[in-house]
Amino acid sequence: MNELEKCMAGEWYDCHDEIFLEYKNNARALLAQYHALAYHQKAEKTEILKQLFGSIGSNVSVGTPFLCDYGKNIQLGTNVSINMNCTFVDCNKIEIGDNVLIASNVQIYTAAHPVELADRLTPNWQPESSEYFCRTYALPVKIGNGCWIGGGVIILPGVTIGNGSVIGAGSVVTKDIPANCVAVGNPCKVIRKINGAKENE
Repeated sequence: MNELEKCMAGEWYDCHDEIFLEYKNNARALLAQYHALAYHQKAEKTEILKQLFGSIGSNVSVGTPFLCDYGKNIQLGTNVSINMNCTFVDCNKIEIGDNVLIASNVQIYTAAHPVELADRLTPNWQPESSEYFCRTYALPVKIGNGCWIGGGVIILPGVTIGNGSVIGAGSVVTKDIPANCVAVGNPCKVIRKINGAKENE
């Protein structure tokens, strides 16, 4: 497998491989154009987002500033509002469904590193090497239809948030959250069911 295939498969990969540097350079150039536009330049903004993201539905707004790694791994549905100062580290896929609200200062991470130091450091790494000094892997994040992600929420790699769920402000989502519930805290935990869902569902 090449480094991109390793990355998308959730395996250790070299994040300094040429393909990722190309993705980053392209994303930064598009983001610079996006941030230079005035608030009212909706049509121009939408055209840049179509170039930046892997896919995008209709009626999507992304507040500024907005940061992402590659852009191309982000898939947005229809009726999606992303408020200002959000960061999406999209080394793997970030899929966001329809009718989703994402408040200010939300951070979504797909990239991670091994916890054990012996695994985290790249064996026999040398300063002149083009490789990164530590190992990296990436896991996808999915946010279902009708979700509301509160201000300052952090979503960690590999997490899926089910349809219709609300994540309370300031939560750190470390594990999957089922559909139709309110979940809060660090680590984020379900506190009640909503949208007609029963407690034992």
